[in-house]
Amino acid sequence: MPESVLTILKFCFLGLLYLFVVRVLRAVEGELRTEGKEGGLLSRLPGRDRAEKAKDRDGPGRPPPLRLRMVEPATAESFPLGEEVTIGRAPGCSVPLTDDTFASQLHARIYVREGQPYVEDLGSTNGTFLNQQRLTGTAALQRGDRLQIGQTVLELTR
Repeated sequence: MPESVLTILKFCFLGLLYLFVVRVLRAVEGELRTEGKEGGLLSRLPGRDRAEKAKDRDGPGRPPPLRLRMVEPATAESFPLGEEVTIGRAPGCSVPLTDDTFASQLHARIYVREGQPYVEDLGSTNGTFLNQQRLTGTAALQRGDRLQIGQTVLELTR
């Protein structure tokens, strides 16, 4: 092949490579611009706290989101209440009870429908207690309610 053809092919290849890099940079820039919007690149970073996301979503005029505060054992742990929260000893639970041997792997779940939180026992061995009453189905939660799972007591707060 003549050297002039090879030189032309080299320049064509470099031009295509340049266009590819420009397209990638534009795509990254577009993702970074959606920083405040749900689904943007920066909103999906692992360091972004769930509470910050809830604050962004709720806006300035709304009350703070509900939280589950650990009452017994007495620790300063508090967990934000999202659309669905699972409680138990399993590693993937939103509220991990790794030290409570009386809690099941997936013990209970709390979910929010139309702004109202509900609690549901997930077939645990030792049962779930809401304000010292054994939970037999799904029950609505109010602020100040105490939820006992194994030897752990959680309270619903703001």
